[in-house]
Amino acid sequence: MRARWTAKRTPQRTKRKPPPLPAPADRRRFRRRLLAWYRRHGRDLPWRNTSDPYHILVSEIMLQQTQVDRVLPKYAEWLEKYPSFDALASAAEDDVTSTWYPLGYNIRPRRLQTIAREAVSRYGGRLPEDEETLLSFKGIGAYTAGAIRSFAFHQRAAILDTNVARLLFRVFVGKGDPKSHAMKRHLWKLSETLVPIRHVFDFNQALMDFGAMICVARHPKCVICPMAKGCRAFPFKPASDK
Repeated sequence: MRARWTAKRTPQRTKRKPPPLPAPADRRRFRRRLLAWYRRHGRDLPWRNTSDPYHILVSEIMLQQTQVDRVLPKYAEWLEKYPSFDALASAAEDDVTSTWYPLGYNIRPRRLQTIAREAVSRYGGRLPEDEETLLSFKGIGAYTAGAIRSFAFHQRAAILDTNVARLLFRVFVGKGDPKSHAMKRHLWKLSETLVPIRHVFDFNQALMDFGAMICVARHPKCVICPMAKGCRAFPFKPASDK
């Protein structure tokens, strides 16, 4: 009699679900602490003293994968040479690329000029305010659109760059893969939930400063962090130290 063969069941991995979005009281506490820190320690940067959409766009494109101290002199030089979308749109492409040097990633000045030409040809040399139209520009993604809407037009819009994602993941999630698609979607929802009705400009700038100055990648300054109490990743240890 032939023995019955039974297939072994392979145990399925259960995917870790992100924690629920923070309760209203936790959101208010986070906003209050973050804004209080920013008003004492926030960086004084030239693009924070303007609401000109073109100036905001230039700063955001320059800051992609580039340190602030390298951007500062080039930002001033760029705006002196190309003070508007019209000036940039009509400039020679080789001149634009050489002016960008030495920031690197030379696809960025070309994209910036493409955006300028579209803004001139379709929108009278201005950037539109609505998210859908901003996202239709090649070179403007979800983060840049949110930055333009909140910094230039003072709309209630979320942002999520590397620094912000790291901060929100540590404070509100703590475990899991921060780079997974599911987690990125959750962090976007988290950022959208946290954006206040008022002080949107300061709040989003504060998120970026806090991620760049306190909740840094390798050795965050947990000892002086106002978010330490209640932070799901506290005390943070680099992977090599665990």
